[in-house]
Amino acid sequence: MKDIKQTLLNRRSTRRYERESIPSEQMEFIYDAIRNTPTSYNGQQFSVIDVTDQAIKEKLYELTQQKQIKTCNHFLVFCADYNKIRTIAKAKDIEMPPFEHTADGVIVGIVDASLAMMSAVVAAESCGLGTCCIGYTRTAAPREISEILKLPKGVYCVCGLAIGIPRETPDLKPKQPTSLVIHQNHYRTDNLTNDLLDYDSTVTHFNANRSGTKSDNDWAAHIVDYYRIAMDYKMLQALQDSGYDITR
Repeated sequence: MKDIKQTLLNRRSTRRYERESIPSEQMEFIYDAIRNTPTSYNGQQFSVIDVTDQAIKEKLYELTQQKQIKTCNHFLVFCADYNKIRTIAKAKDIEMPPFEHTADGVIVGIVDASLAMMSAVVAAESCGLGTCCIGYTRTAAPREISEILKLPKGVYCVCGLAIGIPRETPDLKPKQPTSLVIHQNHYRTDNLTNDLLDYDSTVTHFNANRSGTKSDNDWAAHIVDYYRIAMDYKMLQALQDSGYDITR
């Protein structure tokens, strides 16, 4: 098992996997790490669908066009979940406020699910497994994916995570320097432009010289282009379809 420094600092997104199965004891460790995730109020406002059925993975691939979904051994779908608390509140005759209809309720569920996913990433990577977080699980076809996974009202897909035995070791992508990420006591008040331009150049050089598929992508235009595409996602409608009618 890798130590924590190796696990966190050498993490990379793996998109190609071997065919063999992940040992059951490693999956149990990942499950336990997920279960022990810190959550708001200890409310544990999340659930995870572990997709191992190849036919279901193929359907999810057709909707997302993310090959790693159909080639990974386990595809975990992390969801915000208010169905469980509503179920027990009803059983105990507790009046349940419409918390999931508030912006904070939506945020709480997304934060809990995201923390749980990172717990799974760290656990899997420490075992020498490969992982890849897939946001398209949320955005590609929310209604269809919800139907495939039989998500009840109050359960909303936040992100997917492919896990498998790695078939590749991709180059480690350059991340923003500490000076752009960690602000001391308050947000930086000086001009960030030069630091950002330096980082943009670093990413451009990496993309042009990386092993495997090369490109002329920079960081800024590439990310802004993603935002432009994402403007067409109908996520408010997806939330409403899942029982999250945000009013405040």
